[in-house]
Amino acid sequence: MKKIQEKSAAKSKQYTDTEDRAALTLKEPALSYGTGLIFPMHTSKPQRKMTTFEKIGLIREGISKRDFEDFKQKAGLDYDQLAATLSVARATLINKKGAEKFNQTLSEKIMSLADIYSYGYEVFEDNKRFNEWIFRPNQALGGIPPYDLLDNQYGREEIKDLIGRIDYGVYS
Repeated sequence: MKKIQEKSAAKSKQYTDTEDRAALTLKEPALSYGTGLIFPMHTSKPQRKMTTFEKIGLIREGISKRDFEDFKQKAGLDYDQLAATLSVARATLINKKGAEKFNQTLSEKIMSLADIYSYGYEVFEDNKRFNEWIFRPNQALGGIPPYDLLDNQYGREEIKDLIGRIDYGVYS
């Protein structure tokens, strides 16, 4: 009986600690991501390795135009490509200035796209190589370039899976 009580107390403490960390993370003030979404300045870990709560907080506050521009430049994409992939008007992406933020829906799409790029950069260990790979026809995708599938959730999941297979050395 004593062991059960100890386990229960330990689980209760673990839950409280986790809950406290989550509450702290969501209540953090807005952070400037001056180096872009892929490698945020406030942490030494790549954007892909941010906690779920860090991503939720960033999405809720909105991605700033400045951070978006940093991502755009690092990924080597133009406004037309991004507008098509994010399913928004080109003007929506262009009209924001500096620290102005995108709405939550668009911020979530940007975060999802940046997540894929961050994972690709990590696996390929070379940003330029990944930026080229994403536009090349891929046999594992039936000859479709991976970038062509990034305009919806299921396509992004497929590309993440493909990068994961490459990461684990599975023929892709």
